[in-house]
Amino acid sequence: MKKLLFIFSIILFLLNTINCEKKQPGAPIGLLCELLREPAKAVITDFQPEFGWIVNDPRRGARQTAFQILVASAEGFIDKNIGNLWDSGKTKSEQSVNIEYQGDPLQSNTAYWWKVRTWDGAGKPSHFSQPQKFITGQINKINRKWPAESDWIKLPDDEWVLENRQRSSYFEIKPREIIRLDEGHYFVDFGKAAFATLRFDVTCQTAVDSVIVFLGERRNGNTVHKEPGVSNIGFKRTGIEIKKGKHTYTIVLPRHISHYPNSQVLAEHMPEVIPYRYAEIINCPSKITAADIRQIALFYYFDENASLFSSSDEKLNKVWELCKYTLKATPFLALYADGNRERMPYEADAYIQQLGHYSVDREFSAARYTNQFLIFNPSWPTEWHMQTVFMAWADYMFTGDQENIQRFYKELKAKTLVKLAREDGLISTQTGLVTPDFLTGIHFTGNNFRDIVDWPAGTPHGKKQARSAGPTPEGERDGYVFKPINTVVNAFHYRSLILMAKIAAVNGRRDDEQFFINRAKQVKESINSLLFDRNKGVYVDGEGTDHASLHANMFPLIFDLVPEGYLPSVVRHIKSRGMACSVYGAQYLLEALYHTGESGYALKLMTSDSKRSWLNMIRVGSTMTTEAWDEYYKPNLTWNHAWGSAPANIIPRKLMGIEPLEPAFTRVQIKPQPGELEFVSLKMPTIRGSIECVWRQSRKGFDLDVTIPANTRARIWLPVDSAQKVKENGTTIDKSNDLKIHKFKKGFVICDTGSGKYNFTGLK
Repeated sequence: MKKLLFIFSIILFLLNTINCEKKQPGAPIGLLCELLREPAKAVITDFQPEFGWIVNDPRRGARQTAFQILVASAEGFIDKNIGNLWDSGKTKSEQSVNIEYQGDPLQSNTAYWWKVRTWDGAGKPSHFSQPQKFITGQINKINRKWPAESDWIKLPDDEWVLENRQRSSYFEIKPREIIRLDEGHYFVDFGKAAFATLRFDVTCQTAVDSVIVFLGERRNGNTVHKEPGVSNIGFKRTGIEIKKGKHTYTIVLPRHISHYPNSQVLAEHMPEVIPYRYAEIINCPSKITAADIRQIALFYYFDENASLFSSSDEKLNKVWELCKYTLKATPFLALYADGNRERMPYEADAYIQQLGHYSVDREFSAARYTNQFLIFNPSWPTEWHMQTVFMAWADYMFTGDQENIQRFYKELKAKTLVKLAREDGLISTQTGLVTPDFLTGIHFTGNNFRDIVDWPAGTPHGKKQARSAGPTPEGERDGYVFKPINTVVNAFHYRSLILMAKIAAVNGRRDDEQFFINRAKQVKESINSLLFDRNKGVYVDGEGTDHASLHANMFPLIFDLVPEGYLPSVVRHIKSRGMACSVYGAQYLLEALYHTGESGYALKLMTSDSKRSWLNMIRVGSTMTTEAWDEYYKPNLTWNHAWGSAPANIIPRKLMGIEPLEPAFTRVQIKPQPGELEFVSLKMPTIRGSIECVWRQSRKGFDLDVTIPANTRARIWLPVDSAQKVKENGTTIDKSNDLKIHKFKKGFVICDTGSGKYNFTGLK
C-alpha cells in the first residue's frame, strides 16, 4: 500500500509539474517593428524604432507585468540571447506595443535582429520569441525627435514618410478552369481577378509570331469580353512571338499611364499589372494544361487567417468574402489607391479601406503611409480633406502609437477647415475664405476645391444630363440641393472638431483641446438651429432649401448631432430613402443604422440582391467591390474599388460591435447586434491579438462565446434587460468572481471582463 501511495504521489507531482508548465505564458508572437510584420521586406528610417508583440497567454485575466527586449547586430548574438546593442533587462510594464528602442545608435542601411520575452501576473517568465530581422534605410536626424513644430516635417517626401511600409510581392496563382475552344485556342479562369500579369510555358517545333493573348475582368461566354465600352473594367490585348523549343513567357504589359494628379506607378524593376480574372490565348502551338500557366498576381502582404467569418445567412457570407478579398487585392501599390483607372489615393476612399483593412488583417503601415501621403497630396472635395483627421484618429485608436498625431498635429488642425468658419461656426467654400493662403495651409495645389456630398454627381437641375451620370439624373446624392452652407459638409466639420479635440488632449495641448470642444458645441447648436426642420423632424440639405435628402440626415445621425427627441423622425426618414447613396455613402448609412439599433434594416441592406447591392456586384461578375453599384448608375466604373468594401468593417465593428474603447485595444467594446441571424462566428485581428466571437440565438435566448486576448479588458453588451437572465459558463453572472456588471442600458446588461474565454447565455 505504501508503495502504491508513493507511486501515486509521484504521478501527482509530475502532473502538477506539467500543469504548472502549462500555466507559464507562451513565447510572444506577432512581432512588429515600426508596425511592420515583416520589417526585413521594408526599410526602417527611424533612429528609435518601436517594437510590439502579442502576449501569448490564453488564461483568464492574463496580463503582462514585465518584458525584456534584446536587439543585436548579428543573428549569432540574438540566437544566444545576447542583446549587444540593447538589453532592456526585466522591465516592469504592461506595455506590449510601441516600445521605443533605447540602445546604441543604429546605423543606416544595416540589418539587425530583435526578440522579446514577457512575465505574467504571477511573475513567471515566458521563453524568448522567435527573432525578427529588420533593416534600416538612410536614417536622418529629422526622424529622431520633433521638439518644435518647425522641425516636424520639412519636406513632404522625406524618407520616413516614403519608406516605412511593407512592400508588395508577386505570387503565382493556379488556374481554376481551362477550356480548350479549338486548336490552339484556350480560355483560362483563375477564379478571382487580381492585379497581375500572365506567365505560361510553350513548347514549339518552329517559331510562331502570331500568338494572341487577351486578359480581362469580364467574361463573355467562354471568352474574354472584348468590348468593355466606356467602362474601365480591366481588359488588354497583346501578341507574343514564340521561339522554337520549350520556353516560359511572361506578358510584358505597357506601363500604366494616368492623367489624374497623384497617381501612383510601380517601380521600374516591377513588372506592370492590370486587373484580370480571365485569359484567352489564340494560336498557341502547344497544349496548355494547369501546370503550364499562372496568373502572376501582385499582392500587398496579407494573412488569410487573420480574420474569419461565417453566419447562418449565405448571402452575408458571400458579401464578406467579396469585401475581404477586395482588401487583399487592391493595396498592390503598397498604399490605398483608387481603382485601376486612377490609381490615386482619396481621403474618403482611404478611410473606408483603412477600417476594413484593420478588420480583416493585422496591418497598420499601409493606412499610416496613406494618411501621411494624403496630408501633403490631398484630393479636391471639401469634406474629404476632413477625413484626413478621421484617418489619423483611427490610426491612434487601433495602434496606440502617438507618433503620427504628434508629428502632423499642425497639418491635422488645418484639415478641420476651421479657417472657413463664419461667426456662427459653420463653414463654406463659397464665402470668400478659400484664399491662396488657405489652400497652401491645407497643401492643396489645384483650383477645384469644392463640396462633393457623394459621387457620381448626377445632373444638376436644369442642365443636360452628363454621360458619366448614367440614366439616373440625380446621381447618388438623392437629389441633394447644394447651398453655400452645406449640411453634409458641416456635419463632417463637427466630427473633425470632436476628433481634433481628442488629438489635442493626447498631445497635451489643453488650450487647443478647449478651443475645439467649444467650437464643436457652437457648430452643433448652429446646425440644429439653422439646418434642422423641427416641424418635419429632419435635416435639410443646406441653408435656404427645404429639401431633405438621405445624406443630410444620415451624416448628422452617425456624428451624434441629432437631438434625442428627434431620433425617431430622422431614422424614419433615412429608412424611407432606401440605399439612395453610393457605395461610399453606404459606409455611413450602415454605421448610422447600427448606431441607433436598426440592425435588422442594416442587415437587410447588406444582403439585398437589388441593383444597389453587393450581391449585384457578384452577379455581374466582379470578384472585387465595384466603384458604383452598377454600370447603370456609372457607365465608366471600375471593378476594383475598395471604397465599396464597407461590410468588411461594418460586420466586425457594428454587427458584432468590436471597437476599441482605449488606444491599442487596451479596452475593447463588444456589442453584438446580429439582428435575426441565428449564427455568427467571427475572428477579428487587433494589435494585441485576435478577438473571437461565436453567436447563437433561438426563440429561447442567446449563447455567446467570446475570446479576449491577453493584456486586454472588454466591455461586453449582452442583449437582455436583467442580470438574472444571464449566466457565464453556467454561473449567474453577478456571482462570478472575475466578472462584474457595469450597468444596464436600453435592454442590455453590460459586463466587464478580463482576457480569456467566456461563454454567456441569456434568456429572453
